[in-house]
Amino acid sequence: MGVEISNIIVAVVTTEKEKVQSGFAPVFYSENKAESEKIALILAKITMGMVHNLENGVYVIVKH
Repeated sequence: MGVEISNIIVAVVTTEKEKVQSGFAPVFYSENKAESEKIALILAKITMGMVHNLENGVYVIVKH
């Protein structure tokens, strides 16, 4: 039986530096929306998480 961390934000991706402050999860800043989407999808694959688009230029990767 293994221990698994779930229901936690593992990363944040944004083009809007003023909308996100560094905290528990690492924040990745990108040049544009296309780059944000690409980074978010790659991070989700790496962490086996889900990408959630907050519709304000911010993507949150959550481990459910």
